[in-house]
Formats: sequence, structure tokens, C-alpha cells
Amino acid sequence: MRFFSDNAAAVSQPVLDALAAANSVDTAYDEDALSQRLGVAFSEIFETDVTALWVSTGTAANALALAALCPPHGAIICHEEAHIQNDECGAPEFYTHGAKLLLGTGDGAKLRLQEVQRITASIRDDVHQMQPHVLSITQASEYGMIYSADEVETLGDLCQSRGWGLHMDGARFANAIAHLDCAPADITWRAGVDILSFGCVKNGGMSAEAMILFGDAREKAAEIHYRRKRGGHLLSKGRYLAAQILAMLENDLWLTNARAANAGAKLIAEAAPDRLVYPVEANEVFIRLSADEAASLRAKGFDFYDWGVGEARLVMSWDQREEQIRPLAEAIAEL
Repeated sequence: MRFFSDNAAAVSQPVLDALAAANSVDTAYDEDALSQRLGVAFSEIFETDVTALWVSTGTAANALALAALCPPHGAIICHEEAHIQNDECGAPEFYTHGAKLLLGTGDGAKLRLQEVQRITASIRDDVHQMQPHVLSITQASEYGMIYSADEVETLGDLCQSRGWGLHMDGARFANAIAHLDCAPADITWRAGVDILSFGCVKNGGMSAEAMILFGDAREKAAEIHYRRKRGGHLLSKGRYLAAQILAMLENDLWLTNARAANAGAKLIAEAAPDRLVYPVEANEVFIRLSADEAASLRAKGFDFYDWGVGEARLVMSWDQREEQIRPLAEAIAEL
């Protein structure tokens, strides 16, 4: 009865089947037939020509994307709760060779236009201060909140007007699409996103994520190839990563899994509406729990993260069925 992280979820059977099917001789690195199919597959999903590259972790996807968009002397604007700030052990700074993260605030770990403007208002346009080159947002946010197409476009317009890149950490991108029920293009390139880190591992994948380059950012592909190699993320048997990603895309498995996880979170939210810290829009639920209440739930076998003082984070996974989630909902309702 684990609800601490969707990273711990099982691997979808189609992904395992695809790995077995890929277990034959092919060209090494990313010249194999499966890796070469990624661009076509993602171009269909996003309704435009894209460049798609596999990597093994979301941290690598974020850090390589930011390194391609920001020089060492530049700055990256993000929320103070962003994964790239708190959970990647300085990888963005490492891969960019020293770019600075400029931190903003905002409810639900979402950045708004006014906050980005506030962050940059005091930055002088001179050699003594690091100049912003990239805005990075997380979809869904670290608190399970989702940027609408209009919200992304507002930030995208600002980036375009200032010559910045717009990066989207899409570790739970599938959950956002499942909630919004919109075209993936509407909250990415149509709204001004340059590079998307497309998450798979949290959503039924095993060990593969994707970097999606849109529009002019596709010109960064050759550079990212070198950065990926230099950073130690060019796997010699890359076809196994490509196989996983293609299996997630086939028959919209990525959306099916995300809808299941979102539905599980909704069950918990309905059981504890007065305890919710944030609206539940994806597959994460943040609730108010006293220490005694948390201990009571754990005594019944439920596993989850404490989140600060008096709060807890519950994460639903694609592979958890309603009959596995409902006991937790009932236990919370009975507190």
C-alpha cells in the first residue's frame, strides 16, 4: 500500500514486451531503427516536425536541455520548489558549467508572469550581472498543479519578447494532458515551449525519458548530441531506451496510464476535501495530517512522504487499481 512515489511503480507490460522484441542485433548508440523512429512518432503526437532524443533520466533531460539553452554566464529562472533547484543535486549548474538559477515564488509551485517580471526587474543589462537566458517551468508542477495553455502562452510570449528559451520539465506531462484533455501541441510549441523533457519513467516506463526539441531549438540537436556523449548519457544499446518510449506512445499508453493515476488521486481528494493543501489536478495529493494521524495511517500499512510539518504527500501510480486506493481514502475519511 505504497503511495510515496510513482517512481516506484511497476513497468507497463507493453514496455517489457518491447524490450524483449528489441533484443536482437542492431546498430549501436542511436543509429538503430528504433531510435530513428522517435522523431516521426513524436512529430505525429505534437502535430509538427520535432527532434526527439532519448536519455536515461529526467535529470539528464532537464540538465542537457538547459545547457543547450543557457551559456555558463547566463541565468535560468525557475520556481523555488522546482525539481531543477531542489532535487537534481546541482546537475543544471554542473551541465551548464555554472549558470545561475534565479528563484521565484508562486502558489502551487507555479510561476506567474508578474513574478517573472519581479525577478528580472532589478537585473541591470551590464557585464556585472548574469543575464536570464531561459525560463523553466514544471508541468505538472511539484505540487501537482497544471499550467493551462493560456498560462504557458503568456510565459512563452514573455520569453519570445526577451529572447529567452522556454524549457518545460514534463516529468508528469502525461498527467497534465490527461487533466486538460487538450492537444499536446497546445501547451508546448504552440505556446512557445522550445524544449520539453517528456517523462516516461513515472508513468509506466522503466529507464528511458525523451527530450523533444521544437522549432528553432531543433538547431541545438547536434550540440545536445555532443553534450549527451560528454555527460555520459549516450548508451551503446540505445535501442532499448527507444523501444520503451515507442511502447509508451503506441496506442496512447502514456495517456491511458496517466488517466488511471489521475483518477486514483481524485478518489483520495473526494475523501478528504477539507484536508487538501492544493487542488488535485494530476496524480499527487497534498493533505493536512497531524503527526498522530500520519502514524495511524502508517500503522494500517499505508506508506507516504511527510511533507513539511503537518502535511503529507500521496502519489497515485498508473498501476494502482481502485480497490487498492479506496482503503486509503476510507482510512483518511475516518480520521
